[in-house]
Amino acid sequence: MSLREKISTQFNIALKNKDKTLVSTLRLVLAAIKERDIAIRTSENKEIAKDEEIIKVLRKMKKQREDSANLYKKGGRQELLKAEEDEIKIIDSFLPKQLSEEETKKICQEVIKSLGASSLKDMGKIMVSLKKKYSDTIDFSKVNVIVKELLG
Repeated sequence: MSLREKISTQFNIALKNKDKTLVSTLRLVLAAIKERDIAIRTSENKEIAKDEEIIKVLRKMKKQREDSANLYKKGGRQELLKAEEDEIKIIDSFLPKQLSEEETKKICQEVIKSLGASSLKDMGKIMVSLKKKYSDTIDFSKVNVIVKELLG
Protein backbone atom coordinates (compact mmCIF):
# COMPACT_ATOMS: atom_id res chain seq x y z
CA MET A 1 0.00 0.00 0.00
CA SER A 2 1.44 3.34 -1.01
CA LEU A 3 1.79 6.22 1.40
CA ARG A 4 -0.91 8.14 -0.46
CA GLU A 5 -3.33 5.22 0.00
CA LYS A 6 -2.49 4.95 3.72
CA ILE A 7 -3.20 8.64 4.23
CA SER A 8 -6.48 8.44 2.28
CA THR A 9 -7.58 5.39 4.24
CA GLN A 10 -6.78 7.09 7.56
CA PHE A 11 -8.68 10.17 6.38
CA ASN A 12 -11.79 8.11 5.58
CA ILE A 13 -11.61 6.35 8.95
CA ALA A 14 -11.22 9.69 10.73
CA LEU A 15 -14.25 11.05 8.88
CA LYS A 16 -16.36 8.09 10.01
CA ASN A 17 -15.10 8.43 13.59
CA LYS A 18 -15.64 12.22 13.54
CA ASP A 19 -12.09 12.87 14.79
CA LYS A 20 -11.83 16.60 14.08
CA THR A 21 -8.10 16.98 14.66
CA LEU A 22 -7.20 14.00 12.50
CA VAL A 23 -9.63 15.00 9.74
CA SER A 24 -8.35 18.58 9.55
CA THR A 25 -4.68 17.53 9.62
CA LEU A 26 -5.11 14.83 6.99
CA ARG A 27 -7.16 17.19 4.84
CA LEU A 28 -4.19 19.60 4.89
CA VAL A 29 -1.80 16.74 4.08
CA LEU A 30 -3.91 15.55 1.15
CA ALA A 31 -4.18 19.12 -0.16
CA ALA A 32 -0.39 19.53 0.05
CA ILE A 33 0.09 16.24 -1.82
CA LYS A 34 -2.37 17.32 -4.51
CA GLU A 35 -0.50 20.64 -4.80
CA ARG A 36 2.74 18.68 -5.25
CA ASP A 37 1.08 16.55 -7.94
CA ILE A 38 0.15 19.70 -9.83
CA ALA A 39 3.65 21.15 -9.44
CA ILE A 40 5.37 18.09 -10.93
CA ARG A 41 2.83 17.56 -13.67
CA THR A 42 3.77 18.79 -17.12
CA SER A 43 2.11 18.42 -20.48
CA GLU A 44 4.14 15.26 -21.18
CA ASN A 45 4.40 13.95 -17.64
CA LYS A 46 1.04 12.84 -16.22
CA GLU A 47 2.51 11.11 -13.16
CA ILE A 48 1.51 11.79 -9.60
CA ALA A 49 3.88 12.26 -6.67
CA LYS A 50 5.52 9.05 -5.51
CA ASP A 51 6.20 8.10 -1.90
CA GLU A 52 9.58 9.90 -1.87
CA GLU A 53 7.91 13.17 -2.92
CA ILE A 54 5.13 12.68 -0.37
CA ILE A 55 7.73 12.15 2.36
CA LYS A 56 9.36 15.47 1.38
CA VAL A 57 5.96 17.18 1.61
CA LEU A 58 5.32 15.63 5.03
CA ARG A 59 8.76 16.66 6.32
CA LYS A 60 8.17 20.22 5.16
CA MET A 61 4.78 20.28 6.88
CA LYS A 62 6.30 18.89 10.08
CA LYS A 63 9.05 21.52 10.03
CA GLN A 64 6.46 24.30 9.61
CA ARG A 65 4.51 23.02 12.59
CA GLU A 66 7.64 22.70 14.73
CA ASP A 67 8.51 26.31 13.95
CA SER A 68 4.99 27.42 14.86
CA ALA A 69 5.06 25.34 18.05
CA ASN A 70 8.30 27.04 19.12
CA LEU A 71 6.75 30.46 18.57
CA TYR A 72 3.62 29.52 20.51
CA LYS A 73 5.75 28.14 23.33
CA LYS A 74 7.70 31.41 23.56
CA GLY A 75 4.45 33.38 23.44
CA GLY A 76 2.79 31.30 26.17
CA ARG A 77 -0.04 30.15 23.89
CA GLN A 78 -0.57 26.67 25.31
CA GLU A 79 -3.81 25.86 23.42
CA LEU A 80 -2.18 26.67 20.06
CA LEU A 81 1.00 24.82 21.08
CA LYS A 82 -1.02 21.69 21.86
CA ALA A 83 -2.80 21.87 18.49
CA GLU A 84 0.54 22.09 16.65
CA GLU A 85 1.99 19.21 18.68
CA ASP A 86 -1.05 17.07 17.87
CA GLU A 87 -0.59 17.78 14.16
CA ILE A 88 3.13 16.93 14.40
CA LYS A 89 2.27 13.53 15.95
CA ILE A 90 -0.19 12.79 13.15
CA ILE A 91 2.29 13.77 10.43
CA ASP A 92 5.05 11.80 12.18
CA SER A 93 2.94 8.65 12.04
CA PHE A 94 3.33 8.63 8.23
CA LEU A 95 7.07 9.41 8.14
CA PRO A 96 9.81 6.76 8.26
CA LYS A 97 11.22 6.30 11.75
CA GLN A 98 14.22 8.53 12.41
CA LEU A 99 17.37 7.05 13.93
CA SER A 100 18.33 8.08 17.46
CA GLU A 101 21.18 10.49 18.08
CA GLU A 102 23.47 7.65 19.21
CA GLU A 103 22.72 5.63 16.07
CA THR A 104 23.25 8.71 13.91
CA LYS A 105 26.59 9.40 15.61
CA LYS A 106 27.72 5.80 15.02
CA ILE A 107 26.80 6.01 11.31
CA CYS A 108 28.62 9.34 10.99
CA GLN A 109 31.74 7.81 12.55
CA GLU A 110 31.61 4.90 10.12
CA VAL A 111 31.22 7.19 7.09
CA ILE A 112 34.06 9.46 8.26
CA LYS A 113 36.29 6.41 8.73
CA SER A 114 35.37 4.88 5.35
CA LEU A 115 36.02 8.16 3.51
CA GLY A 116 39.21 8.86 5.43
CA ALA A 117 37.89 12.32 6.33
CA SER A 118 40.06 14.29 8.69
CA SER A 119 38.95 17.93 8.56
CA LEU A 120 35.94 20.14 8.03
CA LYS A 121 36.97 20.44 4.37
CA ASP A 122 35.63 16.90 3.92
CA MET A 123 32.18 17.87 5.25
CA GLY A 124 30.63 17.94 1.75
CA LYS A 125 31.80 14.42 0.91
CA ILE A 126 30.45 13.11 4.20
CA MET A 127 27.05 14.76 3.75
CA VAL A 128 26.71 13.46 0.18
CA SER A 129 27.54 9.93 1.31
CA LEU A 130 25.07 10.11 4.21
CA LYS A 131 22.29 11.51 2.01
CA LYS A 132 22.73 8.70 -0.53
CA LYS A 133 22.33 5.96 2.06
CA TYR A 134 20.27 7.46 4.87
CA SER A 135 18.19 10.30 3.44
CA ASP A 136 14.95 8.98 4.97
CA THR A 137 16.17 7.84 8.36
CA ILE A 138 18.61 10.52 9.57
CA ASP A 139 17.77 14.01 10.80
CA PHE A 140 20.29 16.14 8.91
CA SER A 141 19.91 19.11 11.24
CA LYS A 142 21.61 16.94 13.88
CA VAL A 143 24.16 15.44 11.46
CA ASN A 144 25.81 18.80 10.82
CA VAL A 145 26.52 19.28 14.54
CA ILE A 146 27.65 15.66 15.04
CA VAL A 147 30.06 15.68 12.07
CA LYS A 148 31.60 19.00 13.15
CA GLU A 149 32.07 17.60 16.64
CA LEU A 150 33.69 14.40 15.32
CA LEU A 151 36.02 16.25 12.93
CA GLY A 152 36.79 19.16 15.24
